[in-house]
Amino acid sequence: MGSSVGGEEEERILLARATPPENFDEHTGDGSVDFRGHPILKHNTGNWRACSLILGTEVCECLAYYGISKSLVTYLSTRLHEGNVSAARNFTTWQGTCYLTPLIGATLADSYWGKYRTIAVFSTIYFLGMSALTLSALIPYLQSPQCIGSFCPQPALHQYLIYFVGLYMIALGAGGIKPCVSSFGADQFDDTDPVERTKKGAFFNWFYFSINIGSLISGTVLIWVQEKYGYGIGFAIPTFFIALAIGSFFLGSEVYRFQIPGGSPLTRACQVVVAAIYKRNVDLPVDSSLLYECRGKRSAIEGSRKLEHSSEFSFLDKSAVVLRSECGGFHNPWRLCTVTQIEELKILMRMFPIWATGIVFFTVCAQNSSMFIEQGMALNNQVGSFKIPPATLSSLDVISIVVWVPIYERFIVPIARRLTGKERGFSELQRMGIGLFVSTIAMAVAALVEVKRLESARSEGLVHQKVPVSMSILWQAPRYLLIGVGEVFTSIGQAEFFYNQSPDSMRSLCSAFALVTVSLGSYLSSFILTLVSYLTTRGEQMGWIPDNLNEGHLDRFFWLIAGLSSLNFLAFVYFAQQYKCKKASVL
Repeated sequence: MGSSVGGEEEERILLARATPPENFDEHTGDGSVDFRGHPILKHNTGNWRACSLILGTEVCECLAYYGISKSLVTYLSTRLHEGNVSAARNFTTWQGTCYLTPLIGATLADSYWGKYRTIAVFSTIYFLGMSALTLSALIPYLQSPQCIGSFCPQPALHQYLIYFVGLYMIALGAGGIKPCVSSFGADQFDDTDPVERTKKGAFFNWFYFSINIGSLISGTVLIWVQEKYGYGIGFAIPTFFIALAIGSFFLGSEVYRFQIPGGSPLTRACQVVVAAIYKRNVDLPVDSSLLYECRGKRSAIEGSRKLEHSSEFSFLDKSAVVLRSECGGFHNPWRLCTVTQIEELKILMRMFPIWATGIVFFTVCAQNSSMFIEQGMALNNQVGSFKIPPATLSSLDVISIVVWVPIYERFIVPIARRLTGKERGFSELQRMGIGLFVSTIAMAVAALVEVKRLESARSEGLVHQKVPVSMSILWQAPRYLLIGVGEVFTSIGQAEFFYNQSPDSMRSLCSAFALVTVSLGSYLSSFILTLVSYLTTRGEQMGWIPDNLNEGHLDRFFWLIAGLSSLNFLAFVYFAQQYKCKKASVL
């Protein structure tokens, strides 16, 4: 997998440029330690040797997660006998929880437990939740009653409990490990080594590739198993894979590199704000080197490198001004903070606008499982002798990602490297910008297809009939493929950006913030749909999105999202140009 960095010749050139001097330290320069807390040697730890196990763990975890999520609505409807609204509400609530619980796991990982222990604890919770679901589908006493004709009796309380307790244990377990696995894998490459830093960029590509391989297998093989052999076997297989993931993860304990948790980042941020307010009337020194910082190479934050002072948000610098009463001896951390501590908060503030642009991107992605499927139901899904279910076509997004990740690694990176001179071809921000632009094009394509579909409806006299038009559903394929390309650029670039630019002691937390944009993107999509429905149906109007799409104007909704995405892209370009990368010392 190391060869995936992009062409043997390019890698030899990169190695030649980055060859360290003979007296270069054989230990890592990013503060990582081994399983026992000792300084760690480079040559026999980390790198792809450790990451191959982490990537294998991620494939198994995603196979388990998507094996549940892709069939959840069907199970709630057919086995627990819930109505469409109740099943959809339970699904969205559970999925939203899965993308909010990463904040819990990330906080514990960065503050107290470290990533390794956090993954161990939450993967165990994950396994117990999967086991509960499997038992609820296998043991007759725990199974919900079957329908008798058209009468479907409601499950007993204990049958509800075992299923939903298991389901939310999965949400807690999956959410707890999501931000930690990616950042722990990236920790296996030394930031201070140019060669390893290049390989780290490749890791994020293969990590996202692993996620989508798990999703693809779940959406095809596992769904087929559940339909043919029942949910007992269909849930037992993902349970086995999550157990395999745990075993695979622990196998690498001796070769992993570990980052020491640095205490609560929230407390440190609050200390900076409180100290700055307390010293609001104090003048800043002209020489920034007079601001308070610990001596030596290490910062006051356990396991973290020092961060260089930046001129932005200078008001916060007042918390590092040393008063006469604070000279020598013990000082109150709520009155005097280090430059590194201040820079941590500044980094979060600089990252916020970049983070916010990700919400609109995932609003575009949310159309894959909502309005694109609605549009597909109004198109002719007969292709030759086959009928393509509209929801099935959304798998092209996953297939596009699986195809484009290797293409990006093996071809695009080497070409871009020759053109730009950058280690990874593009910077993280450039990569994200390309994806945002492609996703905007995808929405414009969706709008144009809908314009064509409405023309077909009018020409065929089907405007007032709720039936599909003769236009083929395959016209939807290009936008799914484009969104897949957008994800390869923006989603992976976002993960790489939040890891590389975050403070050493906040990497899991910043990865969790990136995951939260997925949830917020879905919520924003729902809000826009609700607002559009309300505004366009006033005065007894049909609205843009009526039950019969032939009478509506879904194209206007797609143009609205495309316009919002365009404005989001312009905002991203502006903030990306203003962004200043962090500068950290070498330990």
